[in-house]
Amino acid sequence: MYPPELPPLPALTRAECELIDRYLEVVDLIARINPARGDDTYRGLRAAQALVSRATELRDALDLMHRRGESQVHATTLARALRVLDGERRTQRVTLPPETVG
Repeated sequence: MYPPELPPLPALTRAECELIDRYLEVVDLIARINPARGDDTYRGLRAAQALVSRATELRDALDLMHRRGESQVHATTLARALRVLDGERRTQRVTLPPETVG
């Protein structure tokens, strides 16, 4: 049995695709660094080291959009793309986990 098919990505410019990809990479790294969810300092250290280059790539994607005249961020469209790419689950790992009562 195959998993359910994901909805198609909305139409994005190449720069918007780059922005979404780099943003999610940064989110994933910050989630690995999150001390409230981590269990290993080495894993956090490696993620922090990688974060520098990924943040630079994210900055470059935004800079490219700006230089091309893409001055508006189409938040609704980009949010749809993030949802298709599992952005809700991935960004939740950046926040504090629910408090356990006990």
